[in-house]
Amino acid sequence: MDAGTGTGKKIAVAGATGRVGRHVVDVLKERGHDVVAMSRSEGVDVVTGKGLVEALAGVEVVIDAASTPSPDQQEATEFFTAAARNLHDAGSKAGVERLVVVSIIGIDGSTSGYNAAKLAHERAALAGPLPARVLRAAQFHEFVEVLMQWGRQGDVVYVPKMRTQLVAARTVAEALADLALAPGADSDGTTFPEVAGPREESLESAARLVAARRGDQVEIVAVSDPANPDRELFENGGLLPGAHARLAGPSFEEWIDVPS
Repeated sequence: MDAGTGTGKKIAVAGATGRVGRHVVDVLKERGHDVVAMSRSEGVDVVTGKGLVEALAGVEVVIDAASTPSPDQQEATEFFTAAARNLHDAGSKAGVERLVVVSIIGIDGSTSGYNAAKLAHERAALAGPLPARVLRAAQFHEFVEVLMQWGRQGDVVYVPKMRTQLVAARTVAEALADLALAPGADSDGTTFPEVAGPREESLESAARLVAARRGDQVEIVAVSDPANPDRELFENGGLLPGAHARLAGPSFEEWIDVPS
């Protein structure tokens, strides 16, 4: 994928104020594109479809970076599938050429939780009338603190045992922008481009680094949940990138040391 300088296309970004979406907006503007930032605060709701047709007028490409904060499989699945359906419907009416979706590396075998919801999202995106492309990314650097918040119980933070190759949201945004306008075929539903950080890390070690940098006196405990059907996927490297993945920094340590 070539970063390039852009061709001045009109591109809509769903989830434009989110963890990845805000970076996608910045990257596209830096490359000279006309960006339509879609979010609830702008009167556009991908789940209900409110404001979508109007927002997509004249848009050539839609990048879907919208997300839900809920880790619940059913709630997340309903969110993602509704968003995909509405983007396809409104995009078809508006003459959009392509839909680009961000997903997660290694989720083919997922049967529960957020990862299973993202797998349903991929299928819904690829099943619609618009040509679609899917970029699978490793867990974001920003994801570590979210998981720590979810797992905090007093002075102890429980995080799942996980092998990952953490990547910055900005790096994912750059890869999404590249994929959106790259020549070549759209996703066939069997293989997807991937983007990940420069090296493998454990979620536990990343959480310890966050706590140390923040001066947070907590105990970090990595747990293996026997009730999680995706436990082996998390623990045995199933979420690590393949040989064809695009690997790009900064590393998690480099990222966390940069003032936000």
